[in-house]
Amino acid sequence: MSKPSQALQGLKRFATCDIGDALVKLKYPYGGFLDGLSMYSPGSGASICGPAITVKMVETNSPGPTPPIHFADANKAGHIMYIQQPKGMYSACWGGLMSTRAQKLGALGVMVDGRMRDTQEHVDMKFPVFAKGTSVLGSNTFTRASQINVPVQFKGDLWIHPEDILVGDENGVVVVPPSLTEQIVELCQERFQIDEKTMEALRAGEPMGQALKRLRK
Repeated sequence: MSKPSQALQGLKRFATCDIGDALVKLKYPYGGFLDGLSMYSPGSGASICGPAITVKMVETNSPGPTPPIHFADANKAGHIMYIQQPKGMYSACWGGLMSTRAQKLGALGVMVDGRMRDTQEHVDMKFPVFAKGTSVLGSNTFTRASQINVPVQFKGDLWIHPEDILVGDENGVVVVPPSLTEQIVELCQERFQIDEKTMEALRAGEPMGQALKRLRK
């Protein structure tokens, strides 16, 4: 197994909270936290971790390129599709038919910086979908895909690039650049061991302030 593959497997052992704390320690913008994205399916206890396929959406009548295929067909096995919808749209850009196609192609899940719909359909097929919100409206007359696998800006200096590692669970979503994956795994493992010792101390009755001062130097 190659080093990148080993690092990715190691990353899967940790929660988004652990990874976000490690990214903060490395001074990565916003700790890689994709603020506002929440899990809508399949539900509590689920998590996904994998490389990104990015999709940039625009309003339907906007000028610019159009992909040669439907963006749902760009999903790949073992990957997570990240979709950036134009800000302020009240329509969805992802629904049950698209999840059916993505799941068939072996995708691990979808993350939408915008709205999704058909929530129960995603839950029924146990396909992970994260989004900022929901809508009853489809995308046809509101948005269209413009570019696939291009860097997309989340906010400020925080970007999602193709093949960046996306991690999502019930706490939220973080993005990890592949170049930092090994460091993140090391920091998470170190923090995990400290947290275990801290938890033992608290259960034994040690005051919080004392335990933190002693163990989190």
